[in-house]
Amino acid sequence: MVTTSAAAVLPRLQEIRRATEQLIAGLQPEDLCLQGMPDASPAKWHLAHTTWFFEEFLLSQLEGYDCADSRWRYLFNSYYESVGERHARPERGLLTRPSIAEVLAWRQRVTAALMAELDHLPAALVELGLQHEQQHQELLLMDLLDGFSRNPLEPEAIAEPEADYEASWANPGPGGWRNVEGGLVEIGLDPASGHFHFDNEAPRHRVWLEPFAISQRLVSNAEYAAFIADGGYKRADLWMSEGWALVQDRGWQAPRYWRGEWEFSLAGRRPRHPDAPVRHISWFEADAYARWAGARLPEEAEWELAATNEQLAQVFGCLWQWTGSPYRPYPGFAPAAGAIGEYNGKFMSSQFVLRGSCFLTPAGHERLSYRNFYPPHSRWMASGIRLAKGVQP
Repeated sequence: MVTTSAAAVLPRLQEIRRATEQLIAGLQPEDLCLQGMPDASPAKWHLAHTTWFFEEFLLSQLEGYDCADSRWRYLFNSYYESVGERHARPERGLLTRPSIAEVLAWRQRVTAALMAELDHLPAALVELGLQHEQQHQELLLMDLLDGFSRNPLEPEAIAEPEADYEASWANPGPGGWRNVEGGLVEIGLDPASGHFHFDNEAPRHRVWLEPFAISQRLVSNAEYAAFIADGGYKRADLWMSEGWALVQDRGWQAPRYWRGEWEFSLAGRRPRHPDAPVRHISWFEADAYARWAGARLPEEAEWELAATNEQLAQVFGCLWQWTGSPYRPYPGFAPAAGAIGEYNGKFMSSQFVLRGSCFLTPAGHERLSYRNFYPPHSRWMASGIRLAKGVQP
């Protein structure tokens, strides 16, 4: 018999697991092994890894549960050192086997087992698994975009997300700056609040902020084109040293998917709208643009305060927004015990925080305290730019 608490989770479990599979409905088997670069993963791997997560951390603890082929544990572990060795990330595109049919059958078996055993599974871990799967839904689409962009045929992967992107900026409201007083503020989530959060979002703590102004809208394609036209990619004075080295080494001249007056998207090549927020920008590019514009990137505490108390446009559902904050633990942070403690804590180095969410983020997965993070050179993600600057008190 399913209890009330388990019955409340059951529809979400079914919906989230089904949504992942729907993402590949229009793709060919060849598409599902596509890995365009070491930082990306094939769609089939995402489908398998999210299934492995539930089996490894939940179902395998149940007496009598029969796990999949033990070698799959090696193939689909991502980065959990305490679980064991794993297949090299840059070689995930070589995994033509198991087949997609075998992976989907495994998914169905694991989903059925989760549904049947919900009463006997720790609710917090079930929720973590669902939130983890939603993260991979977004990653799957971003990785597909990267892979498809490398095909000279410029094929369409999935058209629907592009319509969601256009809707996210169609009515942005007024532009300009909004002044924020700052002061002693609290950010982050209180673990006792009862709301789900990843461990890196807590504990809630106090931060002192000087008065600042933050842009009400994200930087547009037209505004970024002006930066390019003014020699933005040719002026070393605008760039951090590491970023300038990347510009020269990789020949960066524009955002990741710009193609002349067009841009590449999950819907294939499309006209680039001047008013649309510029997307697929690295931290180095965002930082250089901000310097060119006489501004800076907001600190994550500034972003959270402004998004909480002010009517900013394009906060959620448009683009992840780079901040000037290195990805570090909040005061008092402590990773969870065991393998789950590897989820976020060990990555708190050499990365920057992004806030908000993007048009590829599953509905309901966004929240003010969410801390996304990537290395500063990364630009295949759906990232954009919001500016900030200091003001006189």
